[in-house]
Amino acid sequence: MAFLQNPPQLSHPYRSDRSLLALLDRALPAERRAALDADLDALGDYAQMAWLRACNTTRRKPVLTQWDAWGRRVDRIELTTAWQEGPGITTRHAVLAAGHADSEHARLEEFARVYLYHLASEFYTCPLAMTDGAATAIRASGNRELIERVLPRFLSRDASTFWLSGQWMTENAGGSDVGHTETVARQDAGGQWRLYGRKWFSSAVVGEAALALARPEGAGSGTAALALFYVETMDGDRRKPELVIDRLKDKLGTQELPTAEIHLDGLPAWPLGELAHGVRQVAPMLNVTRTWNGICAVASMARAISLARDFAARRRAFGRPLIEQPLHAQTLADMQAEFEGAFALAFEVAHLLGRVERGTAAPHEAALLRLLTPLAKLWTGKLAVQVCSEAIECFGGAGYIEDTGLPQLLRDAQVYAIWEGTTNVLSLDSLRALAGDSLGALRTASTHWLDGNDDMHAASAIRQTLDAAARWLDQHAAGRETLESGARGLAFTLARCAAAAMLARQASWSSAHADPRPAAALRRFVRLGLDRLVAPDGDNTALLLG
Repeated sequence: MAFLQNPPQLSHPYRSDRSLLALLDRALPAERRAALDADLDALGDYAQMAWLRACNTTRRKPVLTQWDAWGRRVDRIELTTAWQEGPGITTRHAVLAAGHADSEHARLEEFARVYLYHLASEFYTCPLAMTDGAATAIRASGNRELIERVLPRFLSRDASTFWLSGQWMTENAGGSDVGHTETVARQDAGGQWRLYGRKWFSSAVVGEAALALARPEGAGSGTAALALFYVETMDGDRRKPELVIDRLKDKLGTQELPTAEIHLDGLPAWPLGELAHGVRQVAPMLNVTRTWNGICAVASMARAISLARDFAARRRAFGRPLIEQPLHAQTLADMQAEFEGAFALAFEVAHLLGRVERGTAAPHEAALLRLLTPLAKLWTGKLAVQVCSEAIECFGGAGYIEDTGLPQLLRDAQVYAIWEGTTNVLSLDSLRALAGDSLGALRTASTHWLDGNDDMHAASAIRQTLDAAARWLDQHAAGRETLESGARGLAFTLARCAAAAMLARQASWSSAHADPRPAAALRRFVRLGLDRLVAPDGDNTALLLG
C-alpha cells in the first residue's frame, strides 16, 4: 500500500502544557486549585474534541439572512456549532465570571480558562472580551441602575440568562482616531436617548447589548465631546428594528466570527455617566480587552508549536524523524523559547490586573500595569504571526493545504496585531506610559524577578538593555517626532526585557522543583536578543517615501 503520512495529533491542552501547570503551581494558593483544575481539565477536553471536529467536518461561516420569505426584515445570523455552544461552555466553566470573583487571583484564574478555550471557541472569545470590558467599564462608571441590571447577565453562570456585549466604536472615518465619530445621540420627546449613525466594524453584533460612542446632539467637535452609551439589541427573541445589519465582513481570518456593518436608526441608549469624555470612560475596559488579546495570541502560539512538535516526531525525512534533524530541532527550540517569554509576560499582566483591581498590588505595580499592558499586547500580537508562520513552514507543503486546518492558524493570528490598537498605536501608548515612572517601576519589578536566579549572563543582559533603553529615551526626549519614530523598537525592547526577567523568575522556581527547561528557555531567549532599539533617521525615511 502507498505511504500515508500520519497527521499531527493535539495533546491535551491542559495536562500537557508544562508552562501553564508550572505557572499555576507557583502563583496560586493550593486551596484555589481544585475548582480551577476541574474547569481547566474540562476545557482541555473540549479543545481536543473541537480540534478533531474541525479536522473531520467542512468548515462553516456565519450566514446573514436579512429578509424572511414574506418580506419582513429579520437580520438573522446563523452561527457555527462552536458559537452555538459558546454560552453553555462559558457559563458552565466560569470563563468570564471567574475574573470578577473577590480575589487577587481572579484574573489569573479567568485567563487560564481563556487560554484553553480560545481556539476551540472559534473566536467566541472576541465577544467574551468585549463583555468583560463592558462589565468593567459599567462597574467603574458607578451607574447603580446599569450595574444592577446588566452585570448579573454578563457574569451569569447560567446560559439561559447570559448576555454578550459588543463594543461599537469604529466608524467609516477610521478606528483609532475616534474624534471623527459621526454617530449622533438625540433625546426623544420622552427624554429617551437614541443613537443614529453607522458603525463600520461590530464584532459582537449577535450579542444582547453593546457599548457605543456617540456625539450628543449639539455637542462640540473632537474626542472630548463624545459620550459613552449602553444599548440593548434585542426585543424578546427578535432584533430591535432600530438596529439594521447591512452586511457581514468577509475577512482574512476569524471567519467564524460574525463581524458586521450596522446602521443605528434611533436605537434606545443610556449614558454611562456624563455626556462627554466617553473615551476616558472606555479606558477601564482597554486593560481588560488588551489582556484578552495577549492571552489569545499566546494560545495560538501554543497550538501551533504543539502541532509542529507532534508532527516532527511523526514525520521521517532522510532516514530519521524531523525532530532529530539538528536544524529542525533548533527551529522548534527557538519557537519554544520565544513562546515561553510571551507566555510569561502575558500571564504576568493578567495576574497583575487582578491585583491592581483588588487593591493588593505593591505601590509600583499600577504604573507597571500601565506600561506592560500595551507592551504585552503589541509584542505577542506580532510574535503570534511569526510563530504561526514558522509552524506552518515546519509542515512543508502540507502546512499550505486548507483542509489540514493549519493555514487557519496563520490567518487568524494576523488579527492580534490589529484588534484593540495596532502595533504603532500601542507603541505610542507605551511612550505615554513612560512619561510617568513606568520605566522605574519596570526596573524595580525586574530586580525582584531576577532575585535568586543564578544566570548571571541573563541578568546582566536584561540590566544592560534596560540601561540602553533609558539612555535612548533621554537622548531623544527633546524631539517628539524623533521619539515617536523609534517608539516601536523601544516597545519591543522593553517587552523582551520584561519577558526575560519573568522567565528568570519562573526558571528559579522550576529549578528548585527539578525542572531545568525554563532555565534553558531563558538562556535561549536572551541569546536571541533583547535589544530592538533603532536610531531614528527622519531624512532617510523622507527619501525612501519621497
